[in-house]
Amino acid sequence: MTAPDGLRIERARPEDAAALAKVYVETWRAAYAGLLPDRVLVAMRESAHEARFAGWIGRQTDRQFILAARAPAPGVIGLCSAGRARGGPKTDGEIYLLYVDQDWQNRGIGRSLLRAALRGLRTGGYCRAMLWVLAGNPSRFFYEAAGGVRTAERTERLWGTDLPEIGYAWPDLDAV
Repeated sequence: MTAPDGLRIERARPEDAAALAKVYVETWRAAYAGLLPDRVLVAMRESAHEARFAGWIGRQTDRQFILAARAPAPGVIGLCSAGRARGGPKTDGEIYLLYVDQDWQNRGIGRSLLRAALRGLRTGGYCRAMLWVLAGNPSRFFYEAAGGVRTAERTERLWGTDLPEIGYAWPDLDAV
């Protein structure tokens, strides 16, 4: 499948916060069912995430940003955020979030968001980038298909659950 005509990838704007929160919560519930405790997914509230996204949008810089994927209708259908690495092997940039509304997946939107974020990191002065994905998430293979190199593993303890994660890296953003 191909991306819809008129798809735009651009910096998120303050008025996007509610739509970003909706995509985020709905994709978490779909992607992480069975991987995260049900109580965590059930307790997610779009209003709380809307406030969080609004804050992040207000703090965007050339080195830390949130991208929105927009279709002519219904509007925001995906998001990706990136910035300074929060820790990882031999990297300086990091993809923090990448989510596409379930109804719009498998159309190249995630790949478009990822490429735009990697280019944005390179423009922001980063040389290498990485991201972490839950090991049990079948969508992790998307990152390998998109050129990510599996470089690390770790286990995070969140919500009383050990969550194995895999790190994927793009070791040379000039080559992306």
